[in-house]
Amino acid sequence: MNEPKIETFDQFWDYYVGEHRKKSTRIFHFVGTTAAVSCFAAGLLTKRRWLLLVAPVLGYGPAWISHFFIEKNKPATFKYPLWSLQADFVMWWKMLSGQMQAEVERVLRQELEKTERESRNGESGERASIQSEAVN
Repeated sequence: MNEPKIETFDQFWDYYVGEHRKKSTRIFHFVGTTAAVSCFAAGLLTKRRWLLLVAPVLGYGPAWISHFFIEKNKPATFKYPLWSLQADFVMWWKMLSGQMQAEVERVLRQELEKTERESRNGESGERASIQSEAVN
């Protein structure tokens, strides 16, 4: 099945949320993002450049571990690095403000509705094809 082309951040956001279905994956991301931002800020404030280099490892390490071992998918960072970084911060805020679970439920509901629509269309398409073959 071909993946639809993602052209906007809003489209990407739904894809991103779908790749973070499991709460434990989102928690790993939250911890990683918090650690990375804290490390980056500490590096700037203390002028310890090595902290700036460690920050991405602290951010991406837990996130990637959660994708490979919990979610069992590839991180969106590999295909959409900038949107993925932006989405990490959106998800971080939505988790902090208690809105993220509702986002996951919304995206899962949309995916289910799409699957049901495609299933119904596929069945009617098969019937039409069979009827066409029967006529010929």
